[in-house]
Amino acid sequence: MTSSPLPTAPPLAPKLRLQLSLMMFLQYAIWGAWLPFLWSFLSDHRGMNGDQIGSMFAAGAVGAMVGPFLAGQMADRWFASEKLLACSHVLGAILVWQLATVSSFQGFLIFSLLYGIVYAPTLALTNSLAFHHLPDVERDFGKVRLWGTFGWIAVGIGMGHWLGWMHSPANLSGEALLAAQVAGKADAFRLSAILGVCMGLFCLRLPHTPPSKESKKNATLAALSEVRRQPLLLLFLLAVPVSCIHQFYFVHTESFLHHQLHVPAFFSTIFGVGGGGFMTIGQMTEVLVLGLIPVVVKKISKRVLLSLGLLAYAARMALFAYFADSGSALLLGVALHGLCFGCFIFVTFMIIDEHTTADVRASAQNLYNLVIVGIGIIVGSKIAGWVADWAAGDYRKLFSVPMWASLICLAILWLFYPKQQASFRQT
Repeated sequence: MTSSPLPTAPPLAPKLRLQLSLMMFLQYAIWGAWLPFLWSFLSDHRGMNGDQIGSMFAAGAVGAMVGPFLAGQMADRWFASEKLLACSHVLGAILVWQLATVSSFQGFLIFSLLYGIVYAPTLALTNSLAFHHLPDVERDFGKVRLWGTFGWIAVGIGMGHWLGWMHSPANLSGEALLAAQVAGKADAFRLSAILGVCMGLFCLRLPHTPPSKESKKNATLAALSEVRRQPLLLLFLLAVPVSCIHQFYFVHTESFLHHQLHVPAFFSTIFGVGGGGFMTIGQMTEVLVLGLIPVVVKKISKRVLLSLGLLAYAARMALFAYFADSGSALLLGVALHGLCFGCFIFVTFMIIDEHTTADVRASAQNLYNLVIVGIGIIVGSKIAGWVADWAAGDYRKLFSVPMWASLICLAILWLFYPKQQASFRQT
């Protein structure tokens, strides 16, 4: 007697695909508009030191600490996710607009903290909303999520050209020109605010995603009980050092490339002025990786995919540390971002969705958000600031720290991740 084949999930409806794709595009364009420019803007224009700037990044990450206990609980128990997203993005737009003009350390820190509390939980909420409506997470999520990468690419290149067009006077050169371009990076916060308002209005058109009515117990506590099991426990523990490593890239790379990268002039006609445009090369490779993951995840174990991500983290930092005078090596290091994000962070989100129940999925995603965008960024931002002050402009010293940390994480993963292969859940 032959067994009947497993039922095939229905195809993703074109309207739903468009809605979720545009949601991801705007979600990550809002963040990508300003994040790559923050270090150089605060360091070269506002005159803050590494420790102060680390505090700014850390303050923004506090929002991810609040997310699991507030946004996840509200989305799983009290309010529809799309309405919660709409309110959060409009309020976030009002706050991030202020960062363009606030000049004091205390003022910038307060607004960064408030903005982080409002914006950070929306990262996990968009994931959980997509997971709720996708007929097949393994097959469909990558196709939808890659539009978030397109959003990051669009604003990165757009800001690069804006700086070249509006903030690169022909009568300036050298340090004076660089200062004008760095000052112009204040427009990144204004662009983020405009996109935030658009996202807030668009969220009201997203599919209705009501809170769960099946259970009255606290969703966050229920999710905590589920993430104590392997492999989630190991991934949650590794998320802290991996997030620190990830943060080194976003804290230092734009300024590093702005000062260090020397490539033929035609590259600037594509990517614009500053390092932010060139950093979008990493998002372009991310698109390729996210597009391939639904195919390779059926053939390669999750442990191997996660290991490839950690190896890419180490290789990227090694290129920055030991080949800082080679333009091609630096661009290759940036391009490795696709493997870093896709093979570790993206795959981990899918594993969390696989190993948690539908009743607490939003809270489980927010718990991981707490670690990867909260605890990890707070710790990583402070360490990145301290290491920058310690390295004092020595890029080999600066980037060798996250390089060795990546290799240690790789060894831990290979030793303790369960070896058995399990397929992703069909939803």
